[in-house]
Amino acid sequence: MIWVDADALPRAARAILVRAAMNRGVEVTFVANGWFQKPDAVRVDVVLVAPGADIADDHIVEHIEAGELCITSDIPLAARAVEKGAHVVTPYGRELDERTVGEALSVRDFHTELREMGVQTSGPKPYDEGAKEQFANALDRWITKYG
Repeated sequence: MIWVDADALPRAARAILVRAAMNRGVEVTFVANGWFQKPDAVRVDVVLVAPGADIADDHIVEHIEAGELCITSDIPLAARAVEKGAHVVTPYGRELDERTVGEALSVRDFHTELREMGVQTSGPKPYDEGAKEQFANALDRWITKYG
């Protein structure tokens, strides 16, 4: 099962996940707190949760099981999923686990502190062909090994 934090998911990553559900037979659940059209695929589900900070994250953490995959850019959600024994891949193809998620949290917290001090930090990298390829490859590795 693949759980997806869908609110900020790039459209291209969504398409890759839907193709994986159709072609590789994995179950994918998109969780969002805003409007999200259900893709026309049998193994794809959409869960709409109430609006609010961390409501979608809480839903994913409540339902994800050890060994399942969480797709998210949200590092605190990634840390919570890893705590439950889940695998995590960002839409940019970065794999986070118990060894790397702590560092990712520290970097995130550092950037948050810089922004709070008024320092402008760069936003996320563009979701280009390289990012799509890295994501597709990381997803394929997980499906091949665990899916």
